[in-house]
Amino acid sequence: MPTSAVGDRVTTPGGVVNALSLGPVPTWDPQRLAARGDTAFAERVFARTLTAYAPDTDPEKQARLVGDLATDTGTASDDLKTWTFTLRDGVMWQDGTPVTCKDVAYGISRTFATGRITGGPTDALAVLAIPRNSDGTSTYEGPYATGKSAKKGRQAFEKAVSCDGRKITFTLSMPVGDFDEMLTQPAFGPVKKSVDRGEDGTWDIFSAGPYMLQGTWEEGRGGTFVRNPHWSADSDPVRKAYPDEIRYQEGLETQTVAQQVMADNAAGRESVSLGSAPPAIQQHITAVQSLEERSVNPRTGIVDYLVPNVRSKVFEDEQVRLALATATNREAYVTAIGGGTAADPALSLVPHGLPAAHDDDPVGAGTRGDPARAKAILEKAGVDTPVEFTIAYRSDPTSDKAIAALVAGWQQAGFEPKTMPVTDDYFSTIADKDARKDIDVFWSNWAPAWASASTILPPLFDSTINITKTGPGRDYGYWEDEDLDARMAKVSAIVDRGEREKAWAEVDRTLLEQGAYIGLAERRALYIAGSDIRNLSANAVLGGVVEFADIAVAP
Repeated sequence: MPTSAVGDRVTTPGGVVNALSLGPVPTWDPQRLAARGDTAFAERVFARTLTAYAPDTDPEKQARLVGDLATDTGTASDDLKTWTFTLRDGVMWQDGTPVTCKDVAYGISRTFATGRITGGPTDALAVLAIPRNSDGTSTYEGPYATGKSAKKGRQAFEKAVSCDGRKITFTLSMPVGDFDEMLTQPAFGPVKKSVDRGEDGTWDIFSAGPYMLQGTWEEGRGGTFVRNPHWSADSDPVRKAYPDEIRYQEGLETQTVAQQVMADNAAGRESVSLGSAPPAIQQHITAVQSLEERSVNPRTGIVDYLVPNVRSKVFEDEQVRLALATATNREAYVTAIGGGTAADPALSLVPHGLPAAHDDDPVGAGTRGDPARAKAILEKAGVDTPVEFTIAYRSDPTSDKAIAALVAGWQQAGFEPKTMPVTDDYFSTIADKDARKDIDVFWSNWAPAWASASTILPPLFDSTINITKTGPGRDYGYWEDEDLDARMAKVSAIVDRGEREKAWAEVDRTLLEQGAYIGLAERRALYIAGSDIRNLSANAVLGGVVEFADIAVAP
């Protein structure tokens, strides 16, 4: 599949883009944004961040970090506990006032108001050097708190996030080698205090980017984004802002959107789908050249994987875990969920677009699995066959077929799986502390928060931040390895990005070698655009979504 739509590249302003989505968008508040598609749209249209990933049609280059509001990607102290950034000149809010260091600090401070600003990333609470209460909560309660304790908390925050003119300095409680990448999230972006309505500002947009909302956002219908007259291309190294307007329409069924854009009528010619086309329509799009040329089929960074429960009697044995991994037919899984336009077989949890991505196969089973070799591993392990186990997964018609395809391969290898389909509250079910008593293998999926394996491997396999008396956190298989936990802490403190991500790749290989998890597939999306849309591409690092930093309309 091409990375851009057919037609000459357009670099001149003008035209209207209709962005069509099922939605609904739950919020446009930068500190509450969580959905990857909504976040990516906001970052390219109206929300500025200190750093950003530069748009590029080459997926291999989409993890390139640049300064956005900041002049560069920052300067870190030797111990990685202090980071300093300088804001660009000429960045303006939509009312013509400059974006200041205090605006950035105020935006970040809102994250600490956990009772009012909810749902977004809380990385600021985790890493900023602000004292905690005995129960682990922050002593700073955000900018809306009042009273004597609020004053002390505010003083602590102002030490951790300090302003000196256009210079902003962050003091962290721990070394964070990729803090500059953490700052790509709108949760670390600016908010102008005088327009902040707290929890009442769910869909408020006050722009520092190239577009501003015309009028108000209509829940379930959408809104129109027009040019911010105070935005300057000279102050923005990320966004090209070619269209004059972006009309965002939500509440449209994904299949209806795809059919409307495929028809290429007057409205469809200037439209782009924000939801992936359904599998049946994907097959039609890829079979018709004129439609394929107007589509893009990126990897999304979402990886499906399996986690053996190492506290179960079945999979406490490393050799049995490796036998299961060896017998796993990832190609059959991909075929069941829709084929090559829906996903790629994956051996690793690290998506292709990340610097830590690798093609190593420590188990040596390939993507089709090797039941005969798996059976030999079980025989060498001296276990009785068939090896019975229970696998839990989030059930729907497609997933039912995909798990059935895996079961067939496992049975050939000497396993006897019992499937446990779960339809409601899946992740709450498998995170329950009692789940380990009845479930031997857990299906799950994950995507990175930014372009580092630090947002994948520690969140899923560091026992020190996951496993407690109340449950496994996200470490569903109760993986515990003190040496590896210590190693991950050291990797997080490596200064050089290239060396750090190479070290994360080595950590991932270790996990695979020990059978800590089994990669299945990295999901893909397929978006289609009208014939007047130009520069169509998708950004895998931002979640495999349509790239609005570069999109344009034919003159």
